Amino acid sequence: MSRTYRCWISSVRCVTATTERGISPASVNYPKKAPVRKGLDGFLRSSNGQKVVMAVTGAVMVLFLVAHMLGNLKIFLGHGPFNEYAHALRTLAEPILPYRTLLTIAETGLFVSVVLHLWAAISLSRRASHARPVKYVAKKPQAGGYATHIMRWGGVTIVLYVVWHLLDLTFGVVNPKGFDSEPADRMVAGFNASRWYVTLIYVVAVVMVGLHLRHGIWSAFQTLGWANRARYRALRATSTAVSVVLVLGFLSAPLAITFGFVK
Repeated sequence: MSRTYRCWISSVRCVTATTERGISPASVNYPKKAPVRKGLDGFLRSSNGQKVVMAVTGAVMVLFLVAHMLGNLKIFLGHGPFNEYAHALRTLAEPILPYRTLLTIAETGLFVSVVLHLWAAISLSRRASHARPVKYVAKKPQAGGYATHIMRWGGVTIVLYVVWHLLDLTFGVVNPKGFDSEPADRMVAGFNASRWYVTLIYVVAVVMVGLHLRHGIWSAFQTLGWANRARYRALRATSTAVSVVLVLGFLSAPLAITFGFVK
């Protein structure tokens, strides 16, 4: 009989004798499992729930961008049609509802969507960092790091520019024409050639929106389980096409104003 086997037999006999004398072996303290949350709260705290929140709020913002882009393009029809469009947004459902009611509801819904989108993005990022507190030795693929930086810093850039955009064209605080001017006059003055730096900042922000949107749409397809091999190329092309159309649509009016095609 080998020495290792004799030692093992001795250990088993020792534990058995100890148990028979009423003395239990040292207990092992296993980590307690986190309580399972049910209902809406549990769903929102799960990674799948937060991904769904990101996808739904992202879809709301994409619809807003499409509508906003189509409205901006009316500047090519002249000041009159653009002002009528801006006025119609504020008088929807009048006189049944007071002035600007539906527009305020839409803006509130958009604001809530943005807040929930940011909350879901931050929560998922923290969940990922907690799941792997120690960084991998191997570097991430370049594409993955690129997408992460685009989504993180692109989102920050977009939020900062939206604040400026509202102060400029919606409230007229930083616009040369002020709040009491017509919407078309504010838009033309806002992107006048003398304010080329504003147009440049706008171009950078819109391009960031496009990159953010492209990755966001693709991530939404993956969250919904549509991104399989058969649909991979089609969905990739769709996310790219939607982003390119929106970028070109948003840039066309400001660039036309800056270069004097729209006055």
